[in-house]
Amino acid sequence: MNWTAVCSITDLPPNAGVCALVDGKQIAIFNVNNSVYALDNRDPFSGANVLSRGIIGSLGDELVVASPIYKQHFSLASGRCLEDESQSVNAYSAKLDGDTIMVCAAAQAAA
Repeated sequence: MNWTAVCSITDLPPNAGVCALVDGKQIAIFNVNNSVYALDNRDPFSGANVLSRGIIGSLGDELVVASPIYKQHFSLASGRCLEDESQSVNAYSAKLDGDTIMVCAAAQAAA
């Protein structure tokens, strides 16, 4: 895997997201209780690059981000849309290396 250093975990407030350009892709990176998640930043419903500005929460046991445009929920782990199974965004591997957030821009297999 090709890992890219994005920022320090201290640069990303808890339960918030930020967008980073990784290997030419806009990737939304989220910090949830010092665990990091990465998804495509593009909302498939509106076509806008806004998921990094979405609201983090949970539906049942699923950690999600709600799109700030039409409010669909996307799983932080898999990228699947909870309201419309025909839609999803790519999920990417993300990890902490010390305090540094690392992202691999190769999409994970769908869950």
